[in-house]
Amino acid sequence: MTSYARDPLYRRHRFPAQVIAHAVWLYFRFPLSLRMVEDMLAARGIIVSHQTVRLWAEKFGRHFANDIRKRSAGKLGDKWHLDETVITIRGKKHWLWRAVDQDGFVLDVLVQSRHNAKAEKRLMRKLLKGQGSSPRVMITDKLRSYGAAKREIMPGVEHRSHKSLNNRAENYHQPVRRRGKIMKRFKSARQLQHFVSIHDPVANLFHIPRYHISSAQHRCEHLPCKCGMKSRASGSLEQQAKALTAALTR
Repeated sequence: MTSYARDPLYRRHRFPAQVIAHAVWLYFRFPLSLRMVEDMLAARGIIVSHQTVRLWAEKFGRHFANDIRKRSAGKLGDKWHLDETVITIRGKKHWLWRAVDQDGFVLDVLVQSRHNAKAEKRLMRKLLKGQGSSPRVMITDKLRSYGAAKREIMPGVEHRSHKSLNNRAENYHQPVRRRGKIMKRFKSARQLQHFVSIHDPVANLFHIPRYHISSAQHRCEHLPCKCGMKSRASGSLEQQAKALTAALTR
């Protein structure tokens, strides 16, 4: 607790830092609503309102997501899978553009009202700025706007356009759709962008590339190790951010 108490991020908060970190962990780790997190904390004798949980998720979730982004910048894969999905908000279509590397880590996500080459150029510029380098290979579906944007933004990058090759990126839209149902749909494009910009970096902490490690190490990542250290799946978000950096630099 002393390590949390010295952190200025948790100053002027009535509840201990462990309680706040646990509430934020529950909200972003599992597809739970704010009221579900409120009930789970109440079962442990911690009485907070769902509005308090929402404020915690916005403040501390943003801090954790920014920290994860800084730690993982330039350390993710060089094969980018790009894909988009349509999400209807208040009767208007919006497109959620997502980039994932070959290991399943989400590189970036962007919500836009356009579905053309201009929207794809904006996503690529954001990816290059965040990652600091161009990919070795870019994999997309057969949408022609990818090729048009790639020729202008990243002309020297190999582009593979095939429907079945892009299943990795398509599968990562499912958690957001699942959370949208629990939240009874997103109310605005700004709310959706705000949520995914926190949710996806935090979700990287819980993604363990199964085929890169042994079965014993995989169990150790999910369960407390015999040495007494917390696993990446059960520690606080701050501890998990450090664990992600260590995993990326192996």
